[in-house]
Amino acid sequence: MKKEDIDIPVKHKLTSRDYVFHICNYLIFGLFTLICAYPFYYLIINSISANNLSAAGDINFIPKEIQFQNYIEVFKLSGLSTAVLVSVGRTVIGAACTVFASAFLGFMFTQEKMWHRKLWYRIIVITMYFNAGLIPMFMTMKTLHLTNTFWVYIIPAIVQPFNVIMVKTYVESIPVSLFEAAEIDGAGLFTRFFKIALPSSTPILATVAIWAAVAQWNSFQDTLIYITDQKLYSLQYLLYTYLNQASSLATLVKSTGSVQAVANLATQQTPTSIRMTISVIVVLPILFIYPMFQKHFVKGMMIGAVKG
Repeated sequence: MKKEDIDIPVKHKLTSRDYVFHICNYLIFGLFTLICAYPFYYLIINSISANNLSAAGDINFIPKEIQFQNYIEVFKLSGLSTAVLVSVGRTVIGAACTVFASAFLGFMFTQEKMWHRKLWYRIIVITMYFNAGLIPMFMTMKTLHLTNTFWVYIIPAIVQPFNVIMVKTYVESIPVSLFEAAEIDGAGLFTRFFKIALPSSTPILATVAIWAAVAQWNSFQDTLIYITDQKLYSLQYLLYTYLNQASSLATLVKSTGSVQAVANLATQQTPTSIRMTISVIVVLPILFIYPMFQKHFVKGMMIGAVKG
């Protein structure tokens, strides 16, 4: 092989304009990152600082007189532990069911042998644009005996048309020869799904999982509409009611403590501290979970978007 046939990577020498561009780029995106991150940082430092300083608006950049009594007292509120279990349960089970349903339907809609495949696909797509409305939906849930049950959080959210479309597009990007070779070797429909389609679709399934988990964790309207049993209240709905009653809640926290605690909390617990603490409790789990799926997120969104 001749030297001239070998492709040697040529290093591009950066000019002064390139350096200026990179510096401006880093500064702009760094500033944008700070703008996005500061609200979360503000919530955290105000929830762990002295409550009288937080209420006065003196905590802006650095926490002062750090204490964690707010979290201790908020976690003592009635019904909070049960609500956490309900929210965690609906998030895990709901996300798992949504991912599996999206994967299976997305795979099935790529199968030419599926009975009336195009008809069923169009029916699912139509539901993205039209729905019966709130009252018919409530009557449907009541007729199915799902109101005041845990499954009202899970079943209506299993099939999400947009997720199905995303998975279908992704599966279509997988080489057809893989499925044909497996079918020639005697692999049935479910074997091809579990052995080929499912393992090959990890990026898009991770994307669907984070969408479903965030939607389940943040949802509170379904509790407002379908649930009257306090044992089935989700964390989001319970904290939503607490946020709307922050002033009375601060008084409640004081009244539920010991005599010594009440004496201390009289100058510490404020509506502002309650709001800040509750907001952190709501947001923090998603902040920890999202980075775990981030590496799959962009890949799952982009793969299958371009054909040819």
